[in-house]
Amino acid sequence: MQDNAYLILENGTVFAGKSFGYAGETTGEVVFTTAMTGYLETLTDPSYYGQIVTQTFPLIGNYGVIPSDFESKKPYLKAYIVRQWCQHPSNFRCEGLLDTFLKEHKIVGLCGIDTRALTKIVREHGVMNARVAAGPAVTDELLQELKDYRVVNAVESVTCEEEYTYTPKETKRRVVLWDFGAKENIARELVKRGCEVIRVPAHTGAARILELAPDGLMLSNGPGDPAENKSIVEELKQILTHKIPTFGICLGHQLLALSQGARTEKLKYGHRGANQPAVDTQTGRVYITSQNHGYAVVSDSLPENARESYKNGNDGTCEGVAYTDMPAFSVQFHPEAAAGPLDTAFLFDEFMAMMDKEGK
Repeated sequence: MQDNAYLILENGTVFAGKSFGYAGETTGEVVFTTAMTGYLETLTDPSYYGQIVTQTFPLIGNYGVIPSDFESKKPYLKAYIVRQWCQHPSNFRCEGLLDTFLKEHKIVGLCGIDTRALTKIVREHGVMNARVAAGPAVTDELLQELKDYRVVNAVESVTCEEEYTYTPKETKRRVVLWDFGAKENIARELVKRGCEVIRVPAHTGAARILELAPDGLMLSNGPGDPAENKSIVEELKQILTHKIPTFGICLGHQLLALSQGARTEKLKYGHRGANQPAVDTQTGRVYITSQNHGYAVVSDSLPENARESYKNGNDGTCEGVAYTDMPAFSVQFHPEAAAGPLDTAFLFDEFMAMMDKEGK
């Protein structure tokens, strides 16, 4: 027998549903993802730190839990909202149940609500805070608490604790993966291409990264407001003067732009899902990409040494930057996307070519 549970938005709207996963109450920032597959990758993506994630696809849990598909060791989101939770998964790789997984990691689940209506509210009014609660009561104190909630210390909360290395069968290059909340598939894509990957915590300084003598530097994805990471931006500025080939993804893209004097801004409701169009500004070609971000680089703030390489096909926001005075480029979307699409996986090959060119 499932208990009643409620989602209370900071504008006072209340959705009634049923509890699953961990039984409890929690507050977070409500966001939605339009991905039709890959719910395990969504659950374990560190970029969702501090957020209540809503799946717009109605049926979730139908292939159970598959640990080899995880993007991190554990989930970092605050709560998980679905229309229909599948209690009887069917997949030859299944190793567990979604309900059990959420309970083990103390993630509150809410099902049975109208996720389409919730998504329309977020699209219309923008991202807002909410509380998953046992009762529907809306008080002035609760609404004030919701308005005051902020996602803080995001990167520090999801980065690795110490350095560790991924070693391929045949090493061709060495890449430092600066971990701001890195998805595991970034390392997989690098290793697949013969890169020894040294993953370092977010607080790692420029001196240590240079000491590792990398052929390339990978700036990972991650959660939170990019502008809050002032110390990382300062360390990155120092590293870039050494002309090390650099590739930034998502938060890494934003931090790279900030290091060159650009600005970032919070989007109304962000881009989250596996069907976001990214347009190549030189060729006009459209790529279908996986994205998960609530902030974007302000195109008009890009410095003279930067060229906008991709833009979002829906709202025209900046989706990529190429730099003209150093071997560096970045994208807002995820070329390593798991569970897909992999239309832009070629960007890793471009990174390999950049390292090989600079290494000669």
